[in-house]
Formats: sequence, C-alpha cells, structure tokens
Amino acid sequence: MKKTIWTLSALAAALVLAGCSTARPPAEVHLELPNQYREQANLDGAWKLAAPADDKDRGAWWTVYGNEELNRLVVAATESNQNLAIALARVKDARAAAGVVDADRGVQADVGFGPTRSGNAQGASTTYRAPLSFSYEVDLFGRLSDASRAAQLDAQGQEAAYRSVLLALQSDVAQLYFTIRSLDSEIDVLRKTIALRQEALDLAQRRYDAGDTSELDVAQARTEWATTSAELEGVTRERAQRDHALALLLGRAPAEFSLAAAPFNAPIVTVPAGLPSDLLERRPDIAQAQRQLAAASARIGAAKAAFFPRLLLTGSAGYESDELRDLFKWSSRSWLLGPLVGTMLSMPILDGGRNRANLARADAGYEATVANYRQQILVGFQDVEDNLAALRTLDRQMVFEEQAINSAQLAARLADSRYRNGSASYFEVIDAQRSNLASQRARIRSAGQRAVASVGLIRALGGGWQTEPHGELQTGQATPVALARNP
Repeated sequence: MKKTIWTLSALAAALVLAGCSTARPPAEVHLELPNQYREQANLDGAWKLAAPADDKDRGAWWTVYGNEELNRLVVAATESNQNLAIALARVKDARAAAGVVDADRGVQADVGFGPTRSGNAQGASTTYRAPLSFSYEVDLFGRLSDASRAAQLDAQGQEAAYRSVLLALQSDVAQLYFTIRSLDSEIDVLRKTIALRQEALDLAQRRYDAGDTSELDVAQARTEWATTSAELEGVTRERAQRDHALALLLGRAPAEFSLAAAPFNAPIVTVPAGLPSDLLERRPDIAQAQRQLAAASARIGAAKAAFFPRLLLTGSAGYESDELRDLFKWSSRSWLLGPLVGTMLSMPILDGGRNRANLARADAGYEATVANYRQQILVGFQDVEDNLAALRTLDRQMVFEEQAINSAQLAARLADSRYRNGSASYFEVIDAQRSNLASQRARIRSAGQRAVASVGLIRALGGGWQTEPHGELQTGQATPVALARNP
C-alpha cells in the first residue's frame, strides 16, 4: 500500500513539474518593421496597398502584360516543369510523413493467428491463438501532440516551398521571355545597322575607285561593317542561350523548342507595392520560414516531454484453444488488459544523456530557424527595394535615352549628308553612326530591363495581389522600340 501511495505521489509531482517545464519558445518572432519601403518614398504615389495571405491563389498575374504568347508559355511551364513536379512530390511526402507521426496518437490494433508449442515432464501440447491486440499511449505531457504539430507544420512549409517554386517558375518564364524579345529587337537594329555599314562600304569603295577619297576610308568602312557583324553574332549567341533556358523551364529539350523572333513590345506596368508588413503574409519563402520556426518550437516541446513518464494502455482479446477445430468457438474466447511484459507507466531515469542531447538539438534547431526567418525577411525587403529602385531609375534612364536616340539620329543624318557632299571626313560619319547604334541598343536594353524589373517586383512581393475596391493594376502604353533608319 505504501509503495502504491509513493508511486502516485511521484506521478503527481511529475505532473506538477511538467506543467512548467514543457513550455515551448514562441512560434512567432516579434520584428521591428519599417512603415514603408525606402524606395517607395521616391515614387509618384501611384502604388496601391494590398495584403493577400500566403496561401491565397495568386491568380494569373502575368496576364497584366497582355501578351497571349507569354500566357501560353507560363501555362505550359506550369504543366511540364520538372522542378515544380519535384516540389509537388515533396509536398505529398511531407503530408504522408505528417500522417505517419499523427498515427501515433491513435489506437494501434493488430490481429494475428498462430500455434504455440509448449511442454514439460508430462509431455508437450499445442495451443492455437487468434488474438486481437491493441495499444494506446496517453499523451500526458503533449509529446505526441507536439510531434504531430511539428510534422503538420513541416507539411505546410513544403506547401509554401511549392508555391515559392511555382512563383519562381512563372516569373523566370516571364523574365526570360522579355529578355529574349529585347535581344530580338537588338538583333533587328544590328542587322539594319549592318545593312547601312554595307552601303557605306560600297560608297567608300566607289569613291576610292573614282579617286575621290583615300583607301583609309575603305578600310575604316570595312572595319565598322566587320565589327558590327561580330556584335550581331554575340547577341545571337546570347539569344540562343536564353532560348535554351526557356525550353528547360518548359520541360522540353532545346532541340524540341524554339521561340520565333518577334520585336519587343511590353506595357509599362505599375505594380502595387503595399506595406512592408504585407510582405510577411505574401511571400511564400517567408511563410515557409515561419512554419519552420513554429515546427522547431513544437519539437522543443516534444523533446522536453521525453523527460517525463509515458502511459501506455494495452489489451488483447480473441480466441485460444488446444484444438484447432475448437478455436473459434464462443467457449474459447479470451481477453487480457494490461501489458504482458513491462509496465504501463514508464519514466526514463538513465538514458546515457539521450534526452538531454535531443533537447539540445531541438534548441539549436530553433535558434537556427529564428535566424533563418529573420534573414528571409531581410532578403525579401532587399528584393523589393532593389526592384523598386530599378523601376524608378530605369523610367528616368529611358527618358534620357530617348533624347539621346533623337539627337544621335539627327547627327548621323547630318554627318552622312556632309560626307556625301565632300564637306566632312568619314571619321565624322563613323563617330555619328557609332553613337546612333549605341543609343538605340541602350534604349532596347533598358526597356527590356524595365519589363524584367516589373516582373521581379511582382515576384519579390509574393506574386499576385488584391487591389482596393474598384482598383486595377495600372499599365501605361506599350514600349515599342523605335528603330529609325538613317536616310
């Protein structure tokens, strides 16, 4: 009797002790967030606020660019990309793993059948058994519930990782598409320039043959023609590599896919940046880090609970008989409650430091996930600020480049006219043509970079968004690249 009272007292003391010792660290970390993005303060106020949750459908955000070919490419990549398929398989695996861990919280039952041979000095006998056994662990200190919660959070983290891969895939396709179209326009202007260089070379050759100029002009004209032709090959090579990369995103071999050339033409898209606090809800990678943090917190609770008693309820029922033919008769039924071997209530005393080491690992894992969570948020802020700065400066840069194109084209026309009239040297023509080509190519690249940056901002903000009532994403006029030909 005294032993029983002592045991119950020890259990009661353990229960009281566990009430505070199994406490977990917070699953969320308080962060000091800025009121607005630094670069957003430099904008014209056209940005609208938005705050969708990370698990909301992002929608077909790429359709804002109004390009049917881009729409088809994004859909095709979503259906066939192998990295996305891997991410989806990891989600399924994490969900299944969570189911395995959660199964420990339920009743475990097994059914069996088999003979048992036993004997003594009087002889041997065979007993046939068909038992149904069950067991159930009472979750006294939350070890099983914490482990299940951690596994569920891991599965949610993998779902966020899948959304992150999906968003990255969609934005990569859009950015590659705009980059290829920018290179197409650059190739077009280089080909037109090469045609002009050929005309200039023919003119210089005719004037040299007529004795109106020196061979130096012919050599200079040929040099310019060859240099521009070499630049065309370089841009063509870059375009081919981007085309191969796009094929890979679509889940196809480069030999099976080729994007036909077309001029660059993208609208000016104004993306709603929202508030910095919205970023924590929108970006799937930050959502994944937050779920990893919560899972690490739950694992600490499970590791602490391992120090305390475990209560396992077991039992069995079935049939038992010395004769196989009598096994399933009602008179052969049998049952047993309680463990056959061991104890129902167990508590670790000596484990070689295993539980303490597991708790130390859980604490270290939590510290790492806290740092990772903070780092992901900082990276998210950087991504937004970088793309806001890119859009702001590229918009201004393109205005100056448009002015440079107009001036360079005028200078090229004047220099060409003066050369044809014999009032200017060919060096003046070459210098003007070089400036014209450089200005046009710079304008093309900036327009492409502007489109890529707008996609980058959408990706940095976590994909799609919800606008205010009656609000719409703002777009400007398309940005075709003007490629004027010198007269």
